Amino acid sequence: MGAPRLARRHGQLHAHQPRLPPGIELPANLRATADPAEAARDADFTVLAIPSQTLRANLAAWRPLLAPDTVLVSLMKGVELGTTMRMSEVIEDVAGVGRDRIAVVTGPNLAKEIASRMPAAAVVACTDEGVARRLQAACHTPYFRPYTNTDVVGCELGGAVKNVIGLAVGIADGMGLGDNAKGSLITRGLAETTRLGLAMGADPLTFAGLAGLGDLVATCSSPLSRNHTFGTNLGRGMTLQETIAVTRQTAEGVKSCESVLDLARRHGVDMPITETVVGIVHEGKPPVVALKELMSRSAKPERR
Repeated sequence: MGAPRLARRHGQLHAHQPRLPPGIELPANLRATADPAEAARDADFTVLAIPSQTLRANLAAWRPLLAPDTVLVSLMKGVELGTTMRMSEVIEDVAGVGRDRIAVVTGPNLAKEIASRMPAAAVVACTDEGVARRLQAACHTPYFRPYTNTDVVGCELGGAVKNVIGLAVGIADGMGLGDNAKGSLITRGLAETTRLGLAMGADPLTFAGLAGLGDLVATCSSPLSRNHTFGTNLGRGMTLQETIAVTRQTAEGVKSCESVLDLARRHGVDMPITETVVGIVHEGKPPVVALKELMSRSAKPERR
């Protein structure tokens, strides 16, 4: 079992990070610990950054350790299998806290670049704007610029679905399909995400911002993206098991593509790129066959 990755306690940060990548140093006020009780004790913010499909079991174990008034912050970009719950919904369900104590940090935030203190922007989302502003102040640095948003639904969907589209773009890159295909997948992937978001009550403007387009572009264009790299290996002809074997970190889209598609079907939303990714990743459909099926879909207006 893991531990909460980061907690702020009276000005000091605590993190569970057994091994640091070469060249990465912890800030002076950040100390690593593998003890979840120590990390969570008296924390103003408790940050959860674990694979999304492990959140429910881990948080159930950590619940007794949480400070009474801590704000639970999700860095996770996934949709729970089976329940189709977003990560904030899982936190609310398991921790038994109100939505005003649950926040989300998302956006184009590739981990290695953040750890290297390269400039980046992000979105801090909470239904309580005051809580969002508090968290914004806590994580604002000269190289990390967070913006607030109260559209938690849209911010979480943007982060979850972009992983699926990142897989699709990676597969296309692995197949050598070119930049026109990449641009088309990114754009139509954003359209899929927006359709689902509208059906679930999200603000469409969220998907034009950092949590939507910004995160999608970073994921689909960077070799640092785990989902893009995973898809590239599939597109080059690796099997699912071979790709898993060479992947050291979790590619959230691999599991979440099924729950995202399930979520879309529950809301009556057509998501053909997501459906194609599920077919390749989980149903063994050859990418060439899946591409032919996707491209031969009936013609329709762009804004549908």
